[in-house]
Amino acid sequence: MNKLKHFLKKYKILTLVLSPILISSLFFFILNYLFPLQINIPYSQIITAEDGTVMQAFLSSDDKWRMKTELNEITPEIKTAFIEKEDKYFYYHPGFNPLAIARAAFNNIIQSRKTSGASTITMQVARMLEPKERSYFNKVIEIFRALQLEWYYSKEEILQMYINLVPFGGNIEGVKSASILYFGRLPNHLSLAQAVTLAIIPNRPNSLRLGKNNQFIEQERNRWLKILKSENCFSDEDIENALKEPLNARREKVPAIAPQLCRRLKRKYSDKEIIKSTIKNNIQVKVQQLTYNYIQRLHHRNIHNAAVIVLNNKTRKVEAYIGSPDFNDADHAGQVDGVIGIRSPGSTLKPLVYGLAFDKGLMTPKTIITDVPSNFDGYAPENFDKTFNGKVSIEKALAYSLNIPSVKTLEQVTVAVFIDVLKKAGFRQIQKDEKNLGLSLILGGCGVTLEELSMLFAAFANGGSFQKFSYLKEDSMKVNGVPILSTSAAYMLTDILTQITRPDLPNNYQSSYHVPKVAWKTGTSYGRRDAWSIGYNEKYTVGVWVGNFSGEGVPELTGADIATPLLFQIFNSIDYNSNAQWSFKPAELGIRFVCPESGKVPGEYCNNSIADFFITNVSSAEKCTHLKPVFLSPDESFCYCSSCLPEAGYKKKLFPNHAPELLDFYKAQGVNYEKIPEHNPHCEKIFGGKPPLIVSPVDNKEYIVDREEPAQLKLSCQAENDVTKVYWYINNRFYREARPSESIFFSPQEGAVKISCSDDRGRNSNITIIVKYQ
Repeated sequence: MNKLKHFLKKYKILTLVLSPILISSLFFFILNYLFPLQINIPYSQIITAEDGTVMQAFLSSDDKWRMKTELNEITPEIKTAFIEKEDKYFYYHPGFNPLAIARAAFNNIIQSRKTSGASTITMQVARMLEPKERSYFNKVIEIFRALQLEWYYSKEEILQMYINLVPFGGNIEGVKSASILYFGRLPNHLSLAQAVTLAIIPNRPNSLRLGKNNQFIEQERNRWLKILKSENCFSDEDIENALKEPLNARREKVPAIAPQLCRRLKRKYSDKEIIKSTIKNNIQVKVQQLTYNYIQRLHHRNIHNAAVIVLNNKTRKVEAYIGSPDFNDADHAGQVDGVIGIRSPGSTLKPLVYGLAFDKGLMTPKTIITDVPSNFDGYAPENFDKTFNGKVSIEKALAYSLNIPSVKTLEQVTVAVFIDVLKKAGFRQIQKDEKNLGLSLILGGCGVTLEELSMLFAAFANGGSFQKFSYLKEDSMKVNGVPILSTSAAYMLTDILTQITRPDLPNNYQSSYHVPKVAWKTGTSYGRRDAWSIGYNEKYTVGVWVGNFSGEGVPELTGADIATPLLFQIFNSIDYNSNAQWSFKPAELGIRFVCPESGKVPGEYCNNSIADFFITNVSSAEKCTHLKPVFLSPDESFCYCSSCLPEAGYKKKLFPNHAPELLDFYKAQGVNYEKIPEHNPHCEKIFGGKPPLIVSPVDNKEYIVDREEPAQLKLSCQAENDVTKVYWYINNRFYREARPSESIFFSPQEGAVKISCSDDRGRNSNITIIVKYQ
């Protein structure tokens, strides 16, 4: 019986103790359901470099500089200074401090006025989240919100909110904003003296205004440093050093590093509070300064703009981004982003077309191609220097950036295949204009961006594998690349583009030891509006564009002389001691001997040979036929075919087997070459072989002729080496006889006109044109 009474007595006491707690808890959960905690802190959006440096910040939606301080930026010095100053028992109370409230109430009642507050850090967060007039009722609401904060968030998260919301005068809130705008550094780089300085300001942001009341603030700081010393918060040595540190604080401008990129990222990731970019701050600053200084020296040439992008080939990250030399240069559209501006690429796409030709087995570096005047269905391009070189190797055609060979190569590769690869490599404007593009795109007749070109060249550096580069630090780069070239083709391109015995080496680098060990390609657009130079080595790909955002051309503007010097300066600045042997031959890439006259496998009449790369089971094994045997009369006055070869009295001699277009070029240029004598005049055999190629007019084209002043149309053809005469026919009626290299003219009739050309071997070709009078 006594035991039962004792139990009931204990139970009654326990009930008396627990009942208020249970009732309070129930009341809290009801209120929490009815008035849920809603936290919506409008932070200033900031873009940071790879090391956390703030590159740019933007005002919050309520026009405040409120940059979010991350947990790892809250150092022990910041944490201790703020907690000791504001709420020593922060880690021990449930959101409000009953003892502090009681003490404050007692003092206020005794003295009939407010003498001290009782707000904890959590309560201050609640008040800053929902600002209200100071009243006892609102204080109760603060306590309730504080309890909610403690229920939903950890102490570290609550402290982080406090540090992000505390006022520092004007429209500056949060430790990070104050740290950057007054000390020019991140919170985790603040000294003890600076951390304590920021800790004492929030309670008096108007009287303790950094940059205006520094002397008074320093006195208050030192007073608090001594208090912290007396409470053993920091070592005596740290306190003494902090006391000696002068307060040099003034309002700084918001950082503006890579402003075009920051605005671009802000538009794309508008929902992110902190955009962590891949930009390497030290590289960005170097390249920006180099670009600015370089363009300053070009102003007297009427060249005012440039853009640069630096890609890390290993990490697939963008490490520097220069949209313009000077963002604040309003006179020359400094705010334009030159990295993504659509421009004509000039010759910069040529490496890709040769790489595709290597992969198709159409040619190898030593393959010979003709660089002569050519007409591609009405399109007649010229070389940059208005001259032609006759026979050239593919490696020379690329190294010297010759136009005709690149157009011929594209014709073999086909425009459709070339465009398909460019689409895989992310060329957006080319994808839009696909239906309107033709052979001219290899010479700049299309629209590209510096970003796209640079990422394409980075694919060459990465063995032909294309992958978009990332601007965000958190992006994973484990995504497989898209193969656009074989590793063998990429290696052969790199081998050619690393040669420095080429015309696009800048004049001031001809005898220099400071040529970086890079592969590079230049380009100059029509009208000299764009100068390009894209280069790469093992680690980096760097793209440079120089010109005027206005589109104004400049006679001196070329990729070699204007863009490449800046490219070399950048490589020498960011990767001066790069490895010279950074590209290694793939196992499937072989070496064979070829005839230097054709670049093909030596044939029966080849006496010399040179080494050349070839892709096993891909490259053509066609044998060289640069010489052909011809049967001649004893006096070499005429030649025989097999049908009229006499039984005796003839001899055999080798003659160059030149292509008709090359013969035409030699004749036009007055170049001596060994001609095959006229065929036996008594032979009546009709010969096989290639008929004359009519190059003018162009087959299936429409020609508009002025009715009052009718113009004449030119007739010209290309014929074989053994042809001495050709015969022209208009609408099946003989017109006149001419030499193969001779151009003649005729006055066309309106309507469909058939044009025929026969050579003295009986071979014939025909075309049809439409003539309209107006």
